[in-house]
Amino acid sequence: MSDELPVEREKMDMDIVIVGAGPAGLSAAIQLKKLSIKQDCEISVCVVEKGSEVGAHILSGAVLESRALDELIPDWENREAPLNTPVTSEKILFLSETKERKIPSIFLPPAMHNKGNYIISLGNFCRWLANQAEELGVEIYPGFAASEVLYNNDGAVIGIATGDMGVQADGSEGPNFERGMELHAKYTFFSEGCRGHLGKQLKNKFNLEDNVQIQTYGIGIKELWEIDPAKHHPGFVLHTAGWPLDNDTYGGSFSYHLENNQLAIGFVVGLDYQNPYLSPYEEFQKFKTHPSIKPMLEGGKRVAYGARALNEGGHQCLPKLHFPGGLLIGCDAGTLNMPKIKGTHTAMKSGMLAAETAFDAIQNNRSNDDLSDFNLKFRGSWAGKELYAARNVRPSFKWGLLAGTIYTGFDQIFMRGKAPWTLKHHDPDHLQLKKATDCTPIDYPKPDGKITFDKLTNVSFSATNHEENQPCHLQLKDKSIPTSVNLAQYDGPEARFCPAGVYEYVEEQEGPRLQINAQNCVHCKTCDIKDPSQNIEWVTPEGGGGPNYPNM
Repeated sequence: MSDELPVEREKMDMDIVIVGAGPAGLSAAIQLKKLSIKQDCEISVCVVEKGSEVGAHILSGAVLESRALDELIPDWENREAPLNTPVTSEKILFLSETKERKIPSIFLPPAMHNKGNYIISLGNFCRWLANQAEELGVEIYPGFAASEVLYNNDGAVIGIATGDMGVQADGSEGPNFERGMELHAKYTFFSEGCRGHLGKQLKNKFNLEDNVQIQTYGIGIKELWEIDPAKHHPGFVLHTAGWPLDNDTYGGSFSYHLENNQLAIGFVVGLDYQNPYLSPYEEFQKFKTHPSIKPMLEGGKRVAYGARALNEGGHQCLPKLHFPGGLLIGCDAGTLNMPKIKGTHTAMKSGMLAAETAFDAIQNNRSNDDLSDFNLKFRGSWAGKELYAARNVRPSFKWGLLAGTIYTGFDQIFMRGKAPWTLKHHDPDHLQLKKATDCTPIDYPKPDGKITFDKLTNVSFSATNHEENQPCHLQLKDKSIPTSVNLAQYDGPEARFCPAGVYEYVEEQEGPRLQINAQNCVHCKTCDIKDPSQNIEWVTPEGGGGPNYPNM
């Protein structure tokens, strides 16, 4: 043990520090700079991003509703925003094992229509937003992971610290060790995305989820394909529900035809599923073999892969969005509109409103206090009202696919989201698994290497990489629980709910042991959410690690 004092971290003072260069964080940064120009005053803004570049960790379907973008950057078309593929047609299918049934558009709720929207790569859209922000003077630091929240003596947030670089697996300082930096701010915005590591800490410290329902989640798994030009229909949107999921499991698919013969195809499974033998990844692969889907992929090739958890709870799961010194925005707060299957426009609006709230406070010489009016601003905005109108859709599916679908039509078409009641979600996702002895194992077909693929092969198409000799960022609170509880009672569900082959049970002389292949981690956060004992904690790895999505 060295007696040397730790190297003191460098400090930088900013007006606003934003954690995460996603749609919410970048929209906040742009709005802050626009306000400063309008008011002819200086305001310093910096964004830290754990990905190796902006967009490296961004994954979504994605169909974009441009409402927030129209407000933020009205001349986005002249600025060559990468919204190249307007939606031209759409279809929703219910699948059985071999057949399909189309839902007539007259029976679709207004929120599920996509006319006027755009099929995009959200990663490329964020790269473009980052360029707009930097042109306005925003400082963006990719490859720097915010690993710690900083507080003053009164307990208010005063900024963040980035993680140390070059720490070895045993916790010692390696030959290339570099101390992290402290970024101090008058206000700090946390926009890390769904199940943000620091956001989770803040919710606990400031009791932000008191008096709201527990958040419920899904996992979205996506592949990007280049398909046969004869089968490519730019602007076509396809969603499905039903097979291969059973009536009691929430989920469905998306297939979006982008430009350049590209197809974004993916599958979402609600993490409230009950059968521990279910594998969201394998359900996705199985889905691609359906007679209505497989022909679309034949003759094409998969070019990218990724996965990400998403918030599904909506209005009744929104935490208090403010605390002394900072705000939660975007998916760190849970602003996804699940019935629309969209969250970019609401995340952007939350960031823009956060910017306006903090800017006004700074103009009044305030700092590190509680921006309590942000809650009312967001809930009173069109984004907050949109989430309120959608609030009863997701919880209705706890009654099953058929009942949930019927209720959704009633709630959204006839009641227009104005029902005088608010449905409750189920208990937390991690408590939903039944014991393995009460469930039937699921037999998934072997991948053919053409349409369906094994996990590790697909992970190689996410360009995931971590510095190998660093502390494991997937931490077990109790190392005995994986075998004594998860394996004994649930037959080791970690190996199935992880979409990247991170967790596997290996047989050793003294018995089975959970092996964590952290190098494979695509930062989806599913393990942090679904582990039945809440024994796995995802913490921020060294900056720049993780997936490097080129076009997702």
